[in-house]
Amino acid sequence: MPRSPGPRLVGVLGGMGPAATVDFYGKLVEETAAPCDQGHVPVVIWGDPRVPDRSLSLLGAGEDPTPHLRRGIAALREAGCEVLAVPCNTAHAFVPPLAEEAGLELVSIVEVTADALAADGVRAAGVLATSGTLRAGLYGEALRRRGVAVVEPGEAGQRRVTAAIAAVKGGGAGPGDRRALAEVSLDLVERGAERIVTACTEIVLALETALVPVPVLDPARLLARRVAAVALGRTEPVKVSRAV
Repeated sequence: MPRSPGPRLVGVLGGMGPAATVDFYGKLVEETAAPCDQGHVPVVIWGDPRVPDRSLSLLGAGEDPTPHLRRGIAALREAGCEVLAVPCNTAHAFVPPLAEEAGLELVSIVEVTADALAADGVRAAGVLATSGTLRAGLYGEALRRRGVAVVEPGEAGQRRVTAAIAAVKGGGAGPGDRRALAEVSLDLVERGAERIVTACTEIVLALETALVPVPVLDPARLLARRVAAVALGRTEPVKVSRAV
């Protein structure tokens, strides 16, 4: 598809979950240096919460979400989108071939985060994610290609992470969920993690970063920053800070 003049239309494949989609769009607005409305990124959001659970599918315990994801991507393509952003980390186990099939340029939340860690010289990163994301090795593979070791929660820690993710999807995480995420993060730091990657957008909404003694990376914000640069045709300096 030939590129249109001016900013490129971005399609956001959302609804996984709804709060994560809202969070991402807010960050896309924040990460766009625009003097007026017309300077912002044009966006079409496909928010379909009916997509089957991606993590359960990867664990062999749920329906394949591919047909639903394909339908959403086709709708964004039909709307004229050229760039695809998917704020759901786990969905990246399914999305790349579908984006290629539709002729859309996927800005991968996984690759963007791995780039940022490598650019900052990180040697080991702790990854908080769904069990499906960990099982699929999405971050593990991307980070190891860049020479970054991966530190993941043990079985008990992962159960606490999963419970916190479910709490956010269910309407909000309580103090116990926030404490659990902080404690799991501290364990990853004690095991050598120099950064904590909140590789599930729901975790971003629950983890209290002030309780973690190393920088915490928000892949959704990194994705928003890269999407803004791609859509507007700008060069984006890759840098990492505690407040990403």
